[in-house]
Amino acid sequence: MQKGKRHVSLKDLAQELGVSISTVSRALNNHPDISPEITQKVKKLAAEMNYTPNPLAMGLLKQATRMIGVVVPDLVTHFYSSIISGIEAVAEEKGYYILIASSNESLQKEIKAVENLLKTRVEGLIICLSQETQTFEHFDRLIQNNIPLVFFDRVCRTNEVSSVVVDNVKAAQKITEHFYKSGFRRIAYIAGPEHLNISKERTSGYLAGLKKCGLEFHLELLEKCNLSAKDAMKATARLLDLPERPDAIFGINDTVAFAAMKEIKRRGLYIPEDVALVGFTDDFHSTVVDPALTSITHPTFEIGQEAARLFFRSIEDPEAKPEQIVLNTKLVIRNSSVKRS
Repeated sequence: MQKGKRHVSLKDLAQELGVSISTVSRALNNHPDISPEITQKVKKLAAEMNYTPNPLAMGLLKQATRMIGVVVPDLVTHFYSSIISGIEAVAEEKGYYILIASSNESLQKEIKAVENLLKTRVEGLIICLSQETQTFEHFDRLIQNNIPLVFFDRVCRTNEVSSVVVDNVKAAQKITEHFYKSGFRRIAYIAGPEHLNISKERTSGYLAGLKKCGLEFHLELLEKCNLSAKDAMKATARLLDLPERPDAIFGINDTVAFAAMKEIKRRGLYIPEDVALVGFTDDFHSTVVDPALTSITHPTFEIGQEAARLFFRSIEDPEAKPEQIVLNTKLVIRNSSVKRS
């Protein structure tokens, strides 16, 4: 009876039995208004036709799809995939599914992703901003209509929207102090776009670290890039071309640090003997490059879990005030930042 491999619907069952769709739906849910005979017939046919409920269709009938939209800047890095796993773990406990979209670091794609997910009738969104996002009007509709919304890592509107971040200031200060204790004095930092909270906060930590170590800040040692490997290599080149090059560099994330490593090696320089290097986010590749990359480890799975918990908190209590969760990081020291004796 099953029609090819097409998903069997309630309508298919209803047509086969000559009853209404609502009768089939009620029978499958053991509704007392449906006779035992009809209920038995419906369930028997459903088994024969391999019928399985469509969670989206069921949600639309109930005005609750049990779907969460998740928008991330990319789907490639371990950083985002681990956070998504954390979100999914909590969602599953609550009987929810997640739909994932990537902005590919584009504001326009982020706007489109939000629109498309809302059309799919997700109950709300968990989002990490793209690097291009400097205007936030596309979130107004969600905020004004009390649609659950949570930001993580790269955030905005924190007075109106709950978020999960790490203590970027403390982490960047920790890196700077580690360089100093390891004997490095001309410490450079490759930041990201100025408008991103992670870039501003890590710059603040870098400056605080220099001050605590009694080192003078030199403007030429603070570089910026657009977070791409190509631009990070150019930023590294500018630092290495200085009359007095830095003896240590740390990047806003590991993508930037790996790009810096490539440029340093391209010039025949040695890490850490000529230039020490530290990354940020501790991507899996940190342990397999040579030398292994010192990096800040994010509690990525926990970030996802906390973001999901905030999401469900907003569903259960729409009047709850926005909550900002700040998690701690850990500096994992490897060979790229410690001088060999």
